[in-house]
Amino acid sequence: MNVANLQLEGLLMAVAAINHVLVRKGVLTVEEIDIALRKAEAVETGEDRSEGMSASSRDAVNFPIRLLELANQCQPEVDMPSFSKLARMVGQMKEPYNDQM
Repeated sequence: MNVANLQLEGLLMAVAAINHVLVRKGVLTVEEIDIALRKAEAVETGEDRSEGMSASSRDAVNFPIRLLELANQCQPEVDMPSFSKLARMVGQMKEPYNDQM
């Protein structure tokens, strides 16, 4: 596996862990993090950003956001699933884009 991919895995899991700490400490709620992530995904899937992008490129851009969304849904008191389990879950929840129909 590419070293950059491993670094991104580590970064995503670190951000997910930080999000859990923010929720546990009452700095942010799960809902507030969810809203922020949904806004980020909306920007990335908007017409301006995704015009001319292939479906696989859009999936690549949205993968980290979706992984963080799933990690955010885990209860902060419970151990977070591994990166590979979260990645599988992202693949299972993926919905087709309009141009894939």
